[in-house]
Amino acid sequence: MVDSMKTKEPEKSRKIIHIDMDAFYAAVEVRDNPALMGKPLIIGALPSERGVVATCSYEARTFGIRSAMSIKEAYRRCPDGIYMHPNMKKYVEASAKIHEIWDKYTDKIEHLSLDEGYLDVTGADYMFGGAAAIGHEIRERTKAEVGLTCSVGIGYSMMSAKLASEEKKPDGFFEIKDADALQRLISDRSVRTIYGVGIKTAEELAKIGVTTVRDILKAPDRVASLLGNHGHQIVGLAQGIDKREVTPYSEVKSIGTEQTFQKDITDFNYLADFLLLTAERLSCDVQQKSLYARTITIKVTYADMKSITRSKSGDATNSTREIYATAIELLKKIEKRAIRLIGITLSNFTETPARQMSLFQDAANARHDKLDGALMEIRNKFGRGAIKSASVYEAEKRVKESEGE
Repeated sequence: MVDSMKTKEPEKSRKIIHIDMDAFYAAVEVRDNPALMGKPLIIGALPSERGVVATCSYEARTFGIRSAMSIKEAYRRCPDGIYMHPNMKKYVEASAKIHEIWDKYTDKIEHLSLDEGYLDVTGADYMFGGAAAIGHEIRERTKAEVGLTCSVGIGYSMMSAKLASEEKKPDGFFEIKDADALQRLISDRSVRTIYGVGIKTAEELAKIGVTTVRDILKAPDRVASLLGNHGHQIVGLAQGIDKREVTPYSEVKSIGTEQTFQKDITDFNYLADFLLLTAERLSCDVQQKSLYARTITIKVTYADMKSITRSKSGDATNSTREIYATAIELLKKIEKRAIRLIGITLSNFTETPARQMSLFQDAANARHDKLDGALMEIRNKFGRGAIKSASVYEAEKRVKESEGE
C-alpha cells in the first residue's frame, strides 16, 4: 500500500524529450501567408462540406474549436473564421525538415505523427551539454530553419516529458526532473492527467471517489482492485513510475488497443461491431506508419477475470477488412460467456504487403486495395474522422445505440 507521496522507485537516469509543434498545420499556413496571423484559422473541411476540423490556430481555440470537431459545429461557433483545406504536401515537407533537426541529436526517436515525437537523449550529455541544452537548441533551430514554434518538455520518463511539453504551450519549455517533481505538479489534477486514463476509466474511478491523482495515491489498492492490471499501471504512473521505452518505428514490435467495458458483455453481435471499429482504428495507425502485420491477436478477459489470447499469422496486411475478418474468425473460436475486456493487437510487421493470390481473388483484392488507398488519402487530407466506410459507419451507429448514446 502507498501511504506517502514518495515513489518507491524513482527514475532519474533517463533523459527523454517530448516535442510537440504548435498548431502545426495552421502554423505552416501562417508562416507562408503572414496575413493570416492573429486570425481564427480552421484547417479541415469547408463549412459547406461534410467533414471535421483537422487542426486550428490558437485564436480559433478561444471559440472552443478543437480537432475532430464537426466542421458544422466549428462554423456555428466561429462563423467569421478562415476555413481552409489542408495542404499535406507542405506539412510533410515541413515535418521532414523538423525531423532532420531531431536526427542530429539521437537515433532513438519515436515519431508519433508529422508534428510530435519523443527523443531519448540519455547518452547525449557529453556531446551536447545535456537534455535541457538540446531542448533549447531544437526550439531555436526550429524557429530559424523551419519558421515554426514548438513546445519542448524534458523528463525522466515518457509521461513526464509529455506532461512537461504541455505545461507552457505554445512555444514553451519545461522540465520535470524526477518523480517527486512530477507528483508536486499533478497531484491535484484530474485523473485524466495520467497516461491511459480516458473518459470511461475516469467515470469508473469517480464511482469510488477517485477524481484526482492525489486520490489515486491515497487509495492504490482500491484502484487496483477496481481496474485489475490497468489499475496497477495507473497507480504506478501516478507514483511517477513509467518504464516505457522510446521506440523507433523500425523497432516497433506490436500495435494494439483494448477496451474494458463498464458492464460485462454477453452480446457477441455487439462485440463483432466493436472489433470492426477497433480494426478500422488500427488499420489507420499502421497505414500511417507504412507497416503491414503478419500476426493478428485478440485478447479477451472474461467476467471472472480469466484472460485468454488467440492469434493467427498469415499474409501481411494493414487492411481494415482483413484485420477484422481474422479477428472475427478468432472470436468465433472462444468460449461464449460474459466478457469484461476485448482488444486486438497487430505484430510481426513488414514494410511490404504479401498475399497468396488466386485467379479469382486478384480482382477483388485489387478493388479493396484501391478503396483502402482512397480512404487513407482522404483521411490524410481532412483528418481521420473525415470519412468512414459504410460497414464502419453502421457498426458505429449500432454500438452507440447499444450504449444508449
